[in-house]
Amino acid sequence: MKIHEYQAKELLKKFGVPVPRGIVAHSPDEAYQAAKELACVPVVVKAQIHAGGRGKGGGVKLAKSPEQAREIARAMLGMKLVTHQTGPEGREVRVLLVEEGLPIDKEFYLGIVLDRASGRPVFMASAVRSRRASSRLRWGCPARWCRKRRSSCNRSTRRTNRWTRR
Repeated sequence: MKIHEYQAKELLKKFGVPVPRGIVAHSPDEAYQAAKELACVPVVVKAQIHAGGRGKGGGVKLAKSPEQAREIARAMLGMKLVTHQTGPEGREVRVLLVEEGLPIDKEFYLGIVLDRASGRPVFMASAVRSRRASSRLRWGCPARWCRKRRSSCNRSTRRTNRWTRR
């Protein structure tokens, strides 16, 4: 299943996880209205495509005013965003998330992937020491990832609830 960042954040919010305030935009005018409604500086305009590396590819930008959010949205919507996960053909940006800008104290990556060998979900988490290190951490340093394998049928026991490093 592939979901966009805004959809994932809606699910997290539904279960009580704090997430930044954000509004989905499909046009430059909607991005402008979203930035006005959020009423904070800066706002972050984020392309919503099914691929990682959006920031490096130009799909995440800070706006210091609603007018700037509109201009960023005008440039971003319809563009082909090329990242290390899209290949050279890229993906067309059709949806944006306009989100309140917040200071980043700590950054974490959390994901659920399918272990193809066992057919079971694996929960993966990692703390990131700096934004620049995040891509190296994701791909080049498996020792910094914690993994938890879980049976989708059985209740987890104390032993299986432990996170393992690999």
